Amino acid sequence: MAQEGSYVRVTRKEISVFQSRLARYYGAFLVGLILFTLFTMLLELYAGLPNRVIGWLFILLTLGIYAFIGILNFTRRLDEYYVAGRRVPAVFNGMATGADWMSAASFISMAGTLWLLGYDGLAYIMGWTGGYVLLALLFAPYIRKFGQFTIPDFVAARFGEREKLARLVAAICAIIVSFTYVTAQVTGVGIIMSRFFGLDYRVGVFVGLAGVLLCSFLGGMKSITWTQVAQYIILIVAYLIPVTVLSARLTGIPFPQLMYGEALNQIVQIERQLNLSSYVEPFKTALSNASAVRSLSEIGLPAPEPMVNRDWVGTPWEFLALTFCLMAGTAGLPHILIRYYTVPSPKDARLSVGWSLFFIYLLYFTAPAYAAFSRWEVLRSVVGQQIATLPAWVNNWVQTGLLTINDANGDGILQFSELQIVGDIVVLATPEIAGLPFTIAALVAAGGLAAALSTADGLLLVISTALSHDIYAKIINPNASYGRRFLMSRVMILIAAVLAGLAAIPRLALIVQMVAWAFSLAASTFFPVLLLGIFWKRANANGAIAGMIGGLLTCIAYMAANYVNPNITILGLSHLSAGIFGMAVNFALQVIVSLATAPSPKHIQDMVEQLRIPVGELKVAPQPGAVAGGED
Repeated sequence: MAQEGSYVRVTRKEISVFQSRLARYYGAFLVGLILFTLFTMLLELYAGLPNRVIGWLFILLTLGIYAFIGILNFTRRLDEYYVAGRRVPAVFNGMATGADWMSAASFISMAGTLWLLGYDGLAYIMGWTGGYVLLALLFAPYIRKFGQFTIPDFVAARFGEREKLARLVAAICAIIVSFTYVTAQVTGVGIIMSRFFGLDYRVGVFVGLAGVLLCSFLGGMKSITWTQVAQYIILIVAYLIPVTVLSARLTGIPFPQLMYGEALNQIVQIERQLNLSSYVEPFKTALSNASAVRSLSEIGLPAPEPMVNRDWVGTPWEFLALTFCLMAGTAGLPHILIRYYTVPSPKDARLSVGWSLFFIYLLYFTAPAYAAFSRWEVLRSVVGQQIATLPAWVNNWVQTGLLTINDANGDGILQFSELQIVGDIVVLATPEIAGLPFTIAALVAAGGLAAALSTADGLLLVISTALSHDIYAKIINPNASYGRRFLMSRVMILIAAVLAGLAAIPRLALIVQMVAWAFSLAASTFFPVLLLGIFWKRANANGAIAGMIGGLLTCIAYMAANYVNPNITILGLSHLSAGIFGMAVNFALQVIVSLATAPSPKHIQDMVEQLRIPVGELKVAPQPGAVAGGED
């Protein structure tokens, strides 16, 4: 039996054959998805198929596909459960990473954030995309060469002189980061279920989570990977269709990415006519505690007084800090980093990052146009109209509470200031805004659900492996049997899913804001410890442990203080970019404590030297208590 962290070697020819077979399977799936959508649309248009039935057809089809893939990839091999057997071709790992990455924040909330913030919202696109450049250059090939199962595995081996404490701290950080992130995904699931499938938001949260558990329970990373490829196909098709139709309708050209400038020009002209603030003006977002007031009130806790801090409007510091936090957080997210354990070699890890960027680009290049075309249509056909004769889609979303109309002056005409839209609905409402059949709206809902569930899959796996593999099997009970480890992992997935559902009920912030918190936490904990762990031999366990703890506590403290009181700020930085301070403290503590204490043993420093050569395999001695790989 192979030791943990090893894998069955596969040849390039075997990978090529496997890739060709996968291409046929997923090509057939894409054709089937298109045919199903067209058939359902015909039934809607010519047979009067009810909207409720259409919605449930799409939800049952997609969840059924995910369950089928999960059952098909059932495994009890540890390397398959944790790292998909390390035989995922680079292009398909890129698609799976794209789905894992393009969460509810990217699919549902990012275009809505751009709709609300304009120029300032571009920090999310720049940060999240730029992070993959850091990932390709600094981490992916080295993480793959290391070749274990989890990021705490890497921290434990790199800082082996205090292996158990380093592993424990890294595992706790991974749980906190991933739980924050998965809560945002569950919020997206609840919004989709409440609007398109007629379920109460709270009920919808847990119905959607059932789809996550079907995959995570059965096959771990193996079933999650192949489910995520299918989910990517669904989400990218669903994302591109409505805005393409809207672009064709408004400009005559069905390429919204190319007509983005025309949409902005039209928005600016309408804004001048209505005397509105400029959508394209940079650095105009004020600091506010509106999210804290709303969420604390919802859960029955004393809410702070509403406050708005405009002292830093016009300065670029928040934009720059948020961009860098999102870049560093991207490179430090455990559920993304472990995807590079699943490919055959360090070379494939770098290729995977390239393919990931391509598949992410297809959505991210479209998101600004999504926001612009949607805003143009709202300004053109909703603002300034009689409230009694507004388009039907407006009333549909008013019923969800995510869009509100307040005729403050009582003139019966809707002013822009009387229209309040929660950014999370922009993408989901665009099919209706574009006048498309409900079938397309249901497809978009299925795409949003795929985005949320694909990311939730990976995050729940990180949480469960941190608890079952890193804490239970490596620290508490190193002699645990495979059966006990698998049982512990699945129980932890269930518990984490339930807790995430409960945490999502208050809607603590916009989805994209909760995701930004997770990125700040990842930037404060994992980014510095991985960077110095790979590229600075003098970094030792004492420094790494102090850095992770100090960075985490600093980030949480600043985040909580500014979330409640926007007047508590440094250079106008908000709770979303708190990772800047966490990173600074982490780096400083690592350097100071490492230099003040004894260096790592020579065998660890030699391992670091070997790790920096991004080819071949790193031979890591098994940790005490390691259990052999294979069947139970």
